Amino acid sequence: MQPAKALHHFRELLKDKENTEEVFHIFESLPWQGIRAAAERFMLSPRGQAIRAAEPALAPILDDHAALRRYPAGSLAHAYCDFMEREGLTAQGLADEFAKFARDRGPYHDQFRWYLERMRDVHDMLHIVTGYGRDALGEACVLAFTYSQQPAPANLFIGYMAGLNIRQQAGKGAPVLRAIREGQRLGKACPRMCEQSMLELLPLPLDEVRRRLKVTPAMRYADCHAVWRAQGVDPFDLLGKKAA
Repeated sequence: MQPAKALHHFRELLKDKENTEEVFHIFESLPWQGIRAAAERFMLSPRGQAIRAAEPALAPILDDHAALRRYPAGSLAHAYCDFMEREGLTAQGLADEFAKFARDRGPYHDQFRWYLERMRDVHDMLHIVTGYGRDALGEACVLAFTYSQQPAPANLFIGYMAGLNIRQQAGKGAPVLRAIREGQRLGKACPRMCEQSMLELLPLPLDEVRRRLKVTPAMRYADCHAVWRAQGVDPFDLLGKKAA
């Protein structure tokens, strides 16, 4: 564990929240110590082996929007396409960012690498399933949610440090830290997303996916947005970046 290094990279992340490399550095500094054991348990299970055979890589599946759009309207697939197209994101883009970060680091065993890549590639899917946006608070809440599935200290470190920064910048009144704590609590009920079959979930109605995964509404997050809107503040532009 390297908390001082994590703090340095968090300060750099505050300068540009889209600088994904800083996030990777923080996770390297505050890793999930039990990741290899968790990966081995899943990959040695019949379910894990079946998913690996059907989904050898997630990015090509998730980036084939033409195929995903053939699923029914209202499905997780459509919600995913809508989100990624609106935000200008691709699954391969995140994979490429990680590849640049990891180019000087040692290679992983194939199966373990597959598990790591799934953890990475389901991040944006979590935004859709949870309802958290890509605003500063939404990102913090998704990380708190993820911690309860994949307990890397980096998830909580970024989540709560971001929450403190939001409170400092946006002022008091909105239950920011309670929203992040709620995300952590909600994540405990949801089975680990990277261990779910995306090909099974994508065709389903989004509401059905949420029921299956036991994901319930994030009320404190919605409360924060309501407070900020009542104050005339855009929750997706808390720090006034759009005007810059």
